[in-house]
Amino acid sequence: MRLHRLDITAFGPFGGTQRVDFDELSAAGLFLLHGPTGAGKTSVLDAVCFALYGAVPGARQSGQGLGLRSDHAAPATRTEVRLELTVAGRRLEVTRQPPWARPKKRGTGTTTEKAQSWLRAYDPAAGAWTDLSRSHQEIGEEITQLLGMSREQFCQVVLLPQGDFARFLRADAEARGKLLGRLFDTHRFAEVEKRLAERRRATEAEVRSGDAALLADAHRMHQEAGDTTEVPFPDLAPGDPGLAESVLAWAAVARSTARERSTIAHCARRAAESAQAAADRALDDVREVDRLQRRFTEARERAARLEDRAEAHQDARTRMERARKAEAVAPALDLREAAEAEHRRAADAEARARAALPETFAGAGAPGLAVAARKAAEELGGLESARRAERRLIELGTERAALDRQERADEDVLQDTESWLADCENLRADIETRIEAAQDAASRAEQLGVQRDPAIKRLGAARQRDQFARDTEDAHERTLTARETATEARTRWLDLKEQRLQGIAAELAAGLVDGEACAVCGATEHPAPARKIAGHVDRETEERALAAYQRADEERADAERRLGVVREALAAATAEAGDAPTGQLTQETDELERALDQARRAASGLHAAREAREQTEREHRQRLASQQEASRRVASRASLRDALDREKASLEGELEQARGAAVSVTVRAAQLERQTALLTEAADSARAFEDTAQRLKDADARLADAAFRAGFETPQAAADALLDDEAHRDLQRRLDAWQLEESAVRAVLTEAGTADAARRPPAELPAAERAAEAADRRLREAASAQDAAARRCTELDGLSARAARGVVRLAPLRAEYDRVAGLAGLAAGTSADNERKMRLESYVLAARLEQVAAAATVRLQRMSSGRYTLVHSDDRAGRGRSGLGLHVVDAWTGRERDTATLSGGETFFASLALALGLADVVTDEAGGVRLDTLFIDEGFGSLDDQTLDEVLDVLDSLRERDRSVGIVSHVADLRRRIHAQLEVVKGRTGSVVRQRGAEG
Repeated sequence: MRLHRLDITAFGPFGGTQRVDFDELSAAGLFLLHGPTGAGKTSVLDAVCFALYGAVPGARQSGQGLGLRSDHAAPATRTEVRLELTVAGRRLEVTRQPPWARPKKRGTGTTTEKAQSWLRAYDPAAGAWTDLSRSHQEIGEEITQLLGMSREQFCQVVLLPQGDFARFLRADAEARGKLLGRLFDTHRFAEVEKRLAERRRATEAEVRSGDAALLADAHRMHQEAGDTTEVPFPDLAPGDPGLAESVLAWAAVARSTARERSTIAHCARRAAESAQAAADRALDDVREVDRLQRRFTEARERAARLEDRAEAHQDARTRMERARKAEAVAPALDLREAAEAEHRRAADAEARARAALPETFAGAGAPGLAVAARKAAEELGGLESARRAERRLIELGTERAALDRQERADEDVLQDTESWLADCENLRADIETRIEAAQDAASRAEQLGVQRDPAIKRLGAARQRDQFARDTEDAHERTLTARETATEARTRWLDLKEQRLQGIAAELAAGLVDGEACAVCGATEHPAPARKIAGHVDRETEERALAAYQRADEERADAERRLGVVREALAAATAEAGDAPTGQLTQETDELERALDQARRAASGLHAAREAREQTEREHRQRLASQQEASRRVASRASLRDALDREKASLEGELEQARGAAVSVTVRAAQLERQTALLTEAADSARAFEDTAQRLKDADARLADAAFRAGFETPQAAADALLDDEAHRDLQRRLDAWQLEESAVRAVLTEAGTADAARRPPAELPAAERAAEAADRRLREAASAQDAAARRCTELDGLSARAARGVVRLAPLRAEYDRVAGLAGLAAGTSADNERKMRLESYVLAARLEQVAAAATVRLQRMSSGRYTLVHSDDRAGRGRSGLGLHVVDAWTGRERDTATLSGGETFFASLALALGLADVVTDEAGGVRLDTLFIDEGFGSLDDQTLDEVLDVLDSLRERDRSVGIVSHVADLRRRIHAQLEVVKGRTGSVVRQRGAEG
């Protein structure tokens, strides 16, 4: 993986857009990232991590989302990070925009926009970028797959946080295990441990469950056997040894005892069955004698009751015979009743019809009423032409009223038109005056518009002139202050440099060693070396003063450059605005604006005035046409009115003769229609009454003849003898019941067996029943005892078989539990076979740590001039577990000691070597992905010059693998040794980056 370019906008301390060209920085292989504390050096690394993974490293994750936005950014500037890199042979560009609160387009306040991401790839053949994805999830998966490492691994391997590895050297085994577990993703081995432990608990639960089921079956067998067995029940619990053998042995004894009890119960039941059969036969004989004796007694009692009801039976038979005779007269009775009902209905109808007629028709018969109805109908037919004339007369009145309304409307139109035409000329003159005034205002507005734009432009230039004048004064003051500060800093640096030169002898004497030649004079003896006096200026103090002078000089140059820019802008604005005061230009521009606004408002009525003129002309033409049409209608309406009057007079004479005394012909016609209907109805009712009277007379004669032939003296006697259906059925049922009862009693009294039983002594039924019940009870008790014994045998057989199957099924499960428990204890480090008490995950991490230590030793030996070697140790730490120990071997003493005993500088280059070794191991595990860009964070201040040279040589050797290394440090000496630099400068408006390549 090689970084090419990083663009940062409104991110962290960077308020604007900053660009980092890693290609230029990486040309020398080693570059420096420096700047004051809080300037934003770490934010550059955060931006790289955020572009790749959408999140910042480690403890800074709380700054996700809205917290990543710079406080110095403009409200409308969106936070964005864009990174261009090459990975796995592909050149990619990743763009990330976290969620941000932007100002609302309407109203006040802010609204939050969602995060966005883009991934593009460069196509060398086409020479252009192509879009790959805009999904956060897809981009994250693609980057993780290409790099072959997670965000935590990337932050540890590429950013190389030295503080973490320094703590790693001094940490215990548990802390080392947590870091290595995150980097090498060994959670799957922890999952194996967890799965083995879960499997051990599951198999143990299954074994205990099987033992509990076996013991439950044993308890059920004990309940079934009761106190029949003499062998005591085994007192065992689930998991106890020998449980299965004890349960099976006790079950065999219980089954044998139950079978013996079952045989005894079977013999007792056979004897009870024989006694019960003899008792049942004796009971049946007694019951039969008792039944026959009671049957004979009941028959004698029924015969006595029949004798008591003999007279009532004879009356019922007589009543049934008269009813059968009356059934022959029933049709004549029904016919006479129907004729009488019809005659009554006809009489009622005739009375109602005659009540509605005038008194003149009260005594008229049916023929007279029919003749009067025909006369009224003929008169009604003669009024048809008069009814048509009456309808036409109504229509004439309606037409005459319509003519009157039209005449009044036309008169109104003529009067309104004459009035409007009289005022039309004045209206035309007013409209023409408005059009001319609006045209003049439009011309004036056009002229004022041409004058306004130059005035506005000049006013804007005058305001810029005033602002630039104030800025020039401020810049001039800042320039003077910067010059004074730079002069003072230079004087301070020169003074300190002179003081250091004066005391350089003491500084050189500090490095003299007896027996070694002096670097100045070459002498090997140093009898009186110079000593540092109070207030001695060392090299670091001089360098700080020089750096302060350089910063002050740069600030002076920046101030002078800003002053020149402001002066040029002031001159340009003055040339455009002139010497006129801004207030005067503002007043002139405001007057032009007011005059232009007034002219535009006056000219805005031109279109409306023209439309009013066209509307007036159209209305003038319409009014003239309406006046001519109304005059024509008035002339034609007079002849039509005369014709209607003549027709009305003719119709009124005809109607006066036709309606007679009625109000109108329609009323007279209605009277005749009602009279015709009433007379017709009355005639029909009179004829119907006469017909029904004749039919009733005929029905009376037929009824009297039928009653005489049936043997009845009068028709009423025949009607009284009739029975309805229910009474007939009831009477017949009583006669039939008498006959059946008489036959049944006679049959019982004549039976030979019944008469013989009646002559015998009374039967003793209760004694026989008690004897039978006692025999049946003894049989049920014997059967219940046999069934209980048989059920006990069956239950014991079934439970014994199930217990035996459970023992067979539990044997391999118990073997599996023993095997899984052994594996789980071995993987968890609790087994006696695991001598070092090392967990499976710790074992894997120990192998990784051994690889990291070997890779780190290659660079550590170069940094320490062959003195130190890192080795992995799997010794147990006290009573804890082993596997993640880390020691250093000192070649000067030949002894192995803990890494926590290293000094500060030794800890730094040891942790650096460890970080670089870890980067190599993780890279190889990630599928061989090349990491061409690395960053190293701080720690160089604890090294002496020789060790620093050796560390830089090791870092510089990384170029052999075509790597570039970025060092994040405050050490001033590194700025002279490393020429490619990226400086982060902080200010009130946010931080900016300054880049210098190897050539610069």
